[in-house]
Amino acid sequence: MGAVLSSTDTPANARGYRRLLDFARTHIPGRRSWALEGIGSYGAGLAAILSQAGEHVVEVCRPKRPAVRGGRKTDMIDAIRAAKEALASEHLIQPRLRGEREALCVLLATRHGAVLASAAAINQLKSLIVSASDDLRAELRKLKRPVQIARCAQLRGRPTQDIEHRMTVRALRSTAQRIQALQAEAKELEDEMLVLA
Repeated sequence: MGAVLSSTDTPANARGYRRLLDFARTHIPGRRSWALEGIGSYGAGLAAILSQAGEHVVEVCRPKRPAVRGGRKTDMIDAIRAAKEALASEHLIQPRLRGEREALCVLLATRHGAVLASAAAINQLKSLIVSASDDLRAELRKLKRPVQIARCAQLRGRPTQDIEHRMTVRALRSTAQRIQALQAEAKELEDEMLVLA
């Protein structure tokens, strides 16, 4: 009916989740519904244990909090708000399935990170080429990007060259090798995603 009957807190680990389930079974025998926020992140462990135990789990959205709050923020207050939101809601959100879908999500996020890092490294490589010595810049600027990256990855400085030239070559090689590694990682992750899809 919306009244708080009892409360407890537990650590956010498997033992704490089992203790919480035992607490609920003791105080609310029969059918129960669990209202959780953050099921795809912080609430994932609790949601998994509850689902394995045959409990009914629904997801509630995180509240939009103002920048400055008038009251204190506590887990207990959030738990009560989540329960009341679930009681008042006409359309409860069923948690998304984990397993292959979650596996695909983590691969997608990791690949996205590799692609972003690769793009940043490509921009860095372009800047290094623009500011390189005339002969090095002339050699590299005429090449198409894949060939340019491969060529930079193989550059070697010579002791007869001045320190600026040698360190520019070193930076170009390091950046190009980083791009190659990130692109290979993104491709491997994409291949794994295709297997799951």
